Amino acid sequence: MTNRLVVHLHRVYDDDPPTVGATYLVERLWPRGLRRDQVAMDGWLKDLAPSTELRRWFAHDPAKWHEFCRRYTAELDADPDAWRLLRDSTGDVTLLYSARDRERNSAVALRAYLLDRRAGTTAAGD
Repeated sequence: MTNRLVVHLHRVYDDDPPTVGATYLVERLWPRGLRRDQVAMDGWLKDLAPSTELRRWFAHDPAKWHEFCRRYTAELDADPDAWRLLRDSTGDVTLLYSARDRERNSAVALRAYLLDRRAGTTAAGD
């Protein structure tokens, strides 16, 4: 069995999500306008999402992106148990997110964090 983890990203509002492997919502708040039965997933990892304070500070402002990533990394480093499930996963994992910005959101930052912290992890496109 391989120890390799491939991390896919998918916006929860897109039609027919191409989810691969275990699928987790990685948002602190439930996506607006969706019922729970509309989201096919294996779990909701809300404790893995940025803190409420960080999320509010960032407010999806592209100018704050790099500082957001630095602060979110510090939060993840401070709580390794929060991302243990993903750290110990092998194969494919899909992270679901709700942000409109596909390039600068917490799932993108989380995938980068996992790539940096776990050998044998690769990114896969949306």
